[in-house]
Parts: sequence; C-alpha cells; structure tokens
Amino acid sequence: MKTIKCKNRTFSNIQAIIFDKNGTLENSEVYLRNFAQKAARIIDAQIPGIGEPLLMAFGVNADTLDAAGLMAVASRRETEIAAAAYIAETGRSWIESLEIARKSLDEADKYLGDCASPLFAGSLEVLQKLSQAGLKLGILSAATTEEVNQFVAIHKLSDYINLEMGVDGNIFKPQPALFLQACEKLAVEASATLMVGDSVGDMQMARNAKAAGCIGITWIGKSDNVRGADVVINKLDQIQVC
Repeated sequence: MKTIKCKNRTFSNIQAIIFDKNGTLENSEVYLRNFAQKAARIIDAQIPGIGEPLLMAFGVNADTLDAAGLMAVASRRETEIAAAAYIAETGRSWIESLEIARKSLDEADKYLGDCASPLFAGSLEVLQKLSQAGLKLGILSAATTEEVNQFVAIHKLSDYINLEMGVDGNIFKPQPALFLQACEKLAVEASATLMVGDSVGDMQMARNAKAAGCIGITWIGKSDNVRGADVVINKLDQIQVC
C-alpha cells in the first residue's frame, strides 16, 4: 500500500493506478484530427454534403480537436454509431448506414497506417517511477484492446504496465463495470485504485465504481473537461509517491 500525493490532495492505501490512454499518456490530437478529417472526406465522397456536419460531430473545427468531443473520448463503436446516425438522416437504412460508417472508418485507418502518436513529455519517467515504487499500473482506454497493446509495444511500456485494456464489447465509459473489470484483472480492489484521465467520462466511471480517487489531467488547461475529479493536474509528474 502506498500514499500518493497530488498537489494538495493525498490518497492513502493505494495499490494500483489506472490510466486512460488518449489525451492522458498519449498526445494523440494530431492523429485523431487527421483520422476524423479523412473519415469525413471518405463518407462525403459517397454522400455529398455530409462531411462538414460530421466533422462538427467528431469535434473537429478547422485545425483544432475538441478534447471533450466525440473523436477524443468515444470508443470506436460509439464513433461508428454516431457517424451512422448522420448517414441515416440522408434516407439510408440503419443497416446500410452502419455499414458505410464502419467501412469508411476502416478505410481511414488503413490510409493513415500505423502512425504512432508520441507520449506526453515525462509520461515514461512517471510510469517508471510509479512501477518501481511497487504500484500496479494499468491502461484502460476507450480505444480497442488491440490499439492499447500496440501503444504499449511501440513505446516499450510492457515492463511498467500490468494491464492493457480497451473497449471491445458493449460496455463503454463511463460505465463503472469497465473500471471494476480492470481492477479485477489487476487483482486489486477499486477502493485501493486511482483513476487518471482527461475526460468527465473517466471521472464518472471511477467515481461510480467507488475508486480510491479520481485524478483529472488537462494538458491544455481546461478543467471543465475533467469535472468530478478530486484533484486536477496539468503534468503527470505531479503524481508523487510519498
């Protein structure tokens, strides 16, 4: 059991820390914006006029990505459903709309290839330090487990990460069942586990699972994006082991 201090907040009897991936450990803004723009163009080529509304739905405005928007925080399945809803408004059947959305997102994936987004500065050092202190560390992302595995492999984090988990089924953030599943796989109680994330969904999920605490990180300084956090930080090295 460890004591974790963040700014003026102290968390006692902590065994594990679970991190979100996109926007928390991984600086994925450029990739996600490019992915959204490519997907919108592919769909617009099939259904002219839908591209701009889709970009707004994805949370893309010119060269900026809304850190609290769909593309930044939703799972792949949720993104497909959202895109399909816009397609269905043009008169397509729901099944056809889902198929267009899925194939278009897959095509955008293939076009961009295995582009690796960088870690936020200092992330690796913080993970090393926390792991060396004896804490169990996990990643729980709205991305798929395969994407989480790729992220860990690319950045050589396997020596520090004990759990690589994404959203593969029908349970999405902020449902607390996801956090509880992650804790079970880590063999720890939620009450001894901290959540570190960059979205309201991360905070709600952990809070509803009765986690030991919720640490919101906003690299861009928007504390509204992590409403519900016990403490808000803007650098991961503000997580200290006492």
